[in-house]
Amino acid sequence: MTRTAIIALLSHWRRHRLQLAMLLIGLALATALWSGVQAINSEARKSYDRAAATLGQDTLDRLSAPDGVTLSEFVELRRAGYLVSPVIEGNSRIDAARLRILGVDPLTAPPQAGLAALAGDGDVLADFLGSEGLLLVAPETAAELDGTDLPPRRIAADLSPGIAITDITTAQRLLDRERLSYLSVWQQQPAGLPPLESATDLARTTPEDGTDLAELTDSFHLNLTAFGFLAFGVGLFIVQSAIGLAVEQRRQTFRTLRALGLPLRRLVALLATELAAFALLAGTVGLGLGYAIAAALLPGVAGTLRGLYGAPVSGMLSFDPLWALAGLGLTLAGTAVAGGQALWTVARMPLLAPAQPRAWAMASARTLRLQGAAALVLLTLAVILVVAGGSLLAAFGSLAALLIGSALALPPLLIGALRLARPLARGPVGEWLLADARQQVPALSLALMALLLALSANVGVGTMVGSFRTTFTGWLDHRLAAELYVTAPDEETAAQVREIAATDAREILPSASVDLTVAGQPATLIGIAADAATFREGWPLLQAEPDVWDRLAAGDGVLINEQLYRREDLELGAPLTLAEGWRLPVAGIYADYGNPQAQLMIGNAVLSDRYPDLPQLRFALRIAPDAAPALAERLRQETGLPQQAVVNQAEVKAISLRVFDQTFLVTGALNVLTLGVAGVAVLTALLTLSGLRLPQLAPLWALGIRPARLARLEVARTLILAVLTWALAVPVGLALAWVLLARVNVAAFGWRLPMLYFPAEWLWLAAAALTAAGLACVWPAWRLTRLPPDRLLRIFANER
Repeated sequence: MTRTAIIALLSHWRRHRLQLAMLLIGLALATALWSGVQAINSEARKSYDRAAATLGQDTLDRLSAPDGVTLSEFVELRRAGYLVSPVIEGNSRIDAARLRILGVDPLTAPPQAGLAALAGDGDVLADFLGSEGLLLVAPETAAELDGTDLPPRRIAADLSPGIAITDITTAQRLLDRERLSYLSVWQQQPAGLPPLESATDLARTTPEDGTDLAELTDSFHLNLTAFGFLAFGVGLFIVQSAIGLAVEQRRQTFRTLRALGLPLRRLVALLATELAAFALLAGTVGLGLGYAIAAALLPGVAGTLRGLYGAPVSGMLSFDPLWALAGLGLTLAGTAVAGGQALWTVARMPLLAPAQPRAWAMASARTLRLQGAAALVLLTLAVILVVAGGSLLAAFGSLAALLIGSALALPPLLIGALRLARPLARGPVGEWLLADARQQVPALSLALMALLLALSANVGVGTMVGSFRTTFTGWLDHRLAAELYVTAPDEETAAQVREIAATDAREILPSASVDLTVAGQPATLIGIAADAATFREGWPLLQAEPDVWDRLAAGDGVLINEQLYRREDLELGAPLTLAEGWRLPVAGIYADYGNPQAQLMIGNAVLSDRYPDLPQLRFALRIAPDAAPALAERLRQETGLPQQAVVNQAEVKAISLRVFDQTFLVTGALNVLTLGVAGVAVLTALLTLSGLRLPQLAPLWALGIRPARLARLEVARTLILAVLTWALAVPVGLALAWVLLARVNVAAFGWRLPMLYFPAEWLWLAAAALTAAGLACVWPAWRLTRLPPDRLLRIFANER
């Protein structure tokens, strides 16, 4: 009996191959988008772990000082018998790429430093310590550095991209820095020595559990995971539609099998096994598609993480069985959720259940009321979370409640909108069209919900990205007010730059910086020309004391970026400890988009008094824009500065905007993919309904309406529903954008952006929604025009 039942159940799919294809496509697409996102996240986290393990930074204690460590301090500790090793690190801009340089001493480095590329090869070690130097880099980094005048490179496969390890002397030359960043402390020290803390004034710190990059980028990966869940959920709408239809179409088969003696439990078990087999088949295909999607998007994600966080993420994807198994597991779980209601219906079906296939049962008024009540509860929860919750988890919880609540509210709202549009109908055919659209809303509800979610995500993310780009461009105009930016390698060259620029530049704005630890977090303190008109007139201040620039120049206050202000919940006038015995009140807060770390600014003179040995090697030059290229060329020729040491404002803006566009490349791609999945959901619903619509269409045909006009009416009904769904998706998307800008952005990155509106993009999205819906209904409409008359006549021969 079981074999007969299996043959009978599978015969349905042989007769409805298109329905089977839609079921498998829905599962495969859902799995592909979800597993692709997980593959990207997995690869990024492996890169973080490799970066944290570089030079044992995740396991070794370090000795440091706010203004750096001197070579003499290192020598004294070594002579005293302590096992420490010097490290100097810093970032260098090479064309459009950012390179993190780590200088080490391979002769004193601890075993955990991981300098495997130097082990057992005397020639390589000699080149590493030689006068020309040697850079150990990842393969991707070596490709990016081709054509530069940096020292020779050697591939080290275990390094993360964007990192170069070299000798201390070479690093000092490349970074133009004398002091060491810190001393790495060996885990095992010689016996009999006093505690290390008693032998030096340097501060000893222990690495915390987990990598800083992993913690810093958690918000980004949570955002990416949310996108993956959204795409997975949209794909499951296709699956649930196909499964629900199959159950309704096979009611007669179920009744017959049970009448022949097949136990109900065995029938349910066979259906569950059937779904599991489909899930495994489609999930396997989806994993392959997910790997391809991840491989295509990973370079964009790597650019995003490097641009936003400076995270050294590889752009090459490796297969990891963990995310593959997780993807298959989620596919099985999603199929169980999507098919659970259908299996429950079969389990409760009486033995002599009616055999007429109903496709989707029309939602009763009570069902719509319950759905509306659930939507109201979820939307209320979204408001509570966004108002009362201050964490990133609460922000994403409000987003989930907003999207699910809006999706549940869609069918009642569509039916209400179609009722309100009834006075606009012209003639009996127009009234029938609106009434038929109302009747079909429950049948198409899952597909329309998927379309609503995709359109809302596009509106929300598009508004966020557009607001960010507009604000970011304006911020760059203020932040990069100078026409030329010069970086000198030493003080002698810096003096030459001043002398040459003095003849043409109307303002020479020197700056210097020092790394500090403020409020327990790494921070950068920058000295600026606080008395210059460039800063006083155009710096992007968010809040400030009335005499902020005078106080800054006098050393009576400090400017802080928005990230530090929000993270520490500071206020104007609040005292802030910059170093031991050095406290300054907060005189102003400025916008600092794209920087994940704390940043502070004081007057140049104040910084020089505090750090007298700190050279001023960076200059911003104010000059007439048309004279900037000539001055830049003169500086290069007379001082010998390399091309990248003298850049104009346009080049800096172009690089910044290129990084920005790369940053949001992956979100745009996921938006397009999600909208495509929603289009497939609409197509699935229309195709499966096309054969079941004949009882509604046959009377109109009998009254004289030709099949071609019936097909046009079907297209019109689909387009009306698509337009109404788009109209409801716009406010949902704007609410989504507000939560992203005002809550998620603040919790994730530490800054808040103004919300701007882009109606033109909404109209383009409406065109995309109509196009997707139109393409989805072309095939069912074409099939209707080719329907033979006898097929329509047979409708009246059946009892209905």
